[in-house]
Amino acid sequence: MILKDMEQAGVKLDAAELRRMSADFGSRMAEMEIEIHQLAGRSFNLGSPKQLGEILFDEMNLPGGKRTKAGAWGTDSSVLQELADAGHELPSRILSWRQLAKLKSTYADALVQQMDARTHRVHTSFQMAITTTGRLSSNDPNLQNIPIRTEEGGRIRRAFIAEEGYVLVSADYSQIELRLLAEVADIGPLKEAFRLGQDIHARTASEVFGLPLENMDPLTRRRAKAINFGIIYGISAFGLARQLGIPAGEARRYIDAYFARYPGIRDYMDRTKDQAKRDGYVTTPLGRRCYVPGINEKNGARRGYAERQAINAPLQGGAADIIKRAMVRLVVRLPQTGLDARMLLQVHDELLFEVRADQAEALAEFVRTEMEQAATLSVPLVVETGIGSNWAEAH
Repeated sequence: MILKDMEQAGVKLDAAELRRMSADFGSRMAEMEIEIHQLAGRSFNLGSPKQLGEILFDEMNLPGGKRTKAGAWGTDSSVLQELADAGHELPSRILSWRQLAKLKSTYADALVQQMDARTHRVHTSFQMAITTTGRLSSNDPNLQNIPIRTEEGGRIRRAFIAEEGYVLVSADYSQIELRLLAEVADIGPLKEAFRLGQDIHARTASEVFGLPLENMDPLTRRRAKAINFGIIYGISAFGLARQLGIPAGEARRYIDAYFARYPGIRDYMDRTKDQAKRDGYVTTPLGRRCYVPGINEKNGARRGYAERQAINAPLQGGAADIIKRAMVRLVVRLPQTGLDARMLLQVHDELLFEVRADQAEALAEFVRTEMEQAATLSVPLVVETGIGSNWAEAH
């Protein structure tokens, strides 16, 4: 019933903004195409995996190429990301071009076609049982995969607007997966930092690099932040090196120092992988099973992927459990507040509401309280709220 109500409510779109965005993305893609052709040394169809594979592996002789059953070189995103992580510019630029092309076709162009012509609202469909971690997913349109840390993703969100006289309120769990990592791995310094409300990335930098917490160097904090979030998803030294623009050996030393300071995280990873291999599933902090297919694969790459899934599933799955609890609490209690508001979207750790403008602050406070009380952990749950005329402003 909760998901049905959200689907029926939909969210309003600014069609003119989407059309402007589409034109701009198209122009930028054309510019990128020229740069990519220069890097390749000749023109080719960027949308052709066959032609791209020939350039990367036949003409440029880049390492790691593997042919598909059809005989063509594989050029999916994982292949390109590995090459980009190793420092090759052409695959990196192709990934950027593909992301922009996807944003243009999936959102800037498609959303205009998918919105209700009368109300200008678009209605996604939510599914509860698609992801292995228990996260909700959405399709037609998929609103879960809009990049949130890129300028282009922000532009897409600006096109999601409130009705006249209303505003949007966003409520987002702050660093919930890191909080769950501190909880399940029982990492004392991280738990203390969360309880004291400290800057968790500065605290990590202080612990790992032996630096004073006060006046933390922004560059060092950024490196600690990349490690904190990367560890959750099994980042490699190559991946961290590319993200930070440092040599792979230096990145490896950072990761080793992190595990040396927080051995409980390595213990959690090993323990979780062992459970997955033994039982075929791992459990979230709230006791729900997340099954991990492929954990006992003989193929090393597939097994490694499954192991990373096993490590992350209790964290991402735990976050999914908590936000679902929060949604139930909110739907039960919101009618009792008398606020003219409704829940529109759930995207990972974020909920989006539409509310009468003069009631926005009251709604934000109500939602924050309900979400923070959705589960009891040894670290506090913290929810950040924002208010705006569009989704980007609210987020």
